[in-house]
Amino acid sequence: MVKVYTIASGKGGTGKTTVSVNLGTMLAQLGKETFLMDADIGMANVGLLLGLQDAPVTLHEILAGKGKINDAIYECPAGLKVIPAGISLQGFQQADPEKLRDVMNEIVKRCDFLLIDAPAGISKDGIVPLAVADEVILVVNPELSSIVDALKTRILTELVGGHVLGSIINRVGQDKTDVMIKKMEKVLGVKVIGIIPEDPNVRRAASSRTPIVIKFPTSPASKAIRRIASDLTGVAYKDEGDVQKKEGFIERFTKALFVKKSEI
Repeated sequence: MVKVYTIASGKGGTGKTTVSVNLGTMLAQLGKETFLMDADIGMANVGLLLGLQDAPVTLHEILAGKGKINDAIYECPAGLKVIPAGISLQGFQQADPEKLRDVMNEIVKRCDFLLIDAPAGISKDGIVPLAVADEVILVVNPELSSIVDALKTRILTELVGGHVLGSIINRVGQDKTDVMIKKMEKVLGVKVIGIIPEDPNVRRAASSRTPIVIKFPTSPASKAIRRIASDLTGVAYKDEGDVQKKEGFIERFTKALFVKKSEI
């Protein structure tokens, strides 16, 4: 059964798009046919993170009735299929957000997961992504302004008939996470489905136009995203670093065993 998740945040700068790109990439790595659509048609960033800023056909053209959906789908690392929005203001002016429903109805026929990267904040353009998804995932930072704005987004989602699955706390420092989770769940009224720690590799990966789960798969942020994706798919979580360590041990053991036998 296809699942459609809208990734939303109450304010800009929470790392929502970075989470969307990497969560989508990880779902694809786990063997799920995954599409990511950039519904932030005014301040599109998905394409920038994946090197698609010069894509000839984008969601702008589709929403303006000037292109075909197939021409706006681009394959990215791990097989993630991406429909980027354009970065031109002219394209934004011509795009009709109401046609997002038609685009989504076409895409869901082809995938296991559809992630929609929604516009930050509360706006007319942002209402449709909140309403059409099966569930909304809030990306929030552990700071008051981000939490308050995320709460407004949760309330708006419910007003338009949507449902919030939970929140992902992004850019978490060394604070006591158990206490923070309880406070966040109490304020937002939804469960915390994942915590992504502050990780300098996120910026390094972004500068290379590569998802961190591909560029630095054993980094703290990548492990956190893998855990969230595993929960969404129902697949048992496997620590990439632990797998590599086990493989390294087996290789060393086999080599040592071979040497001992050859010396006999």
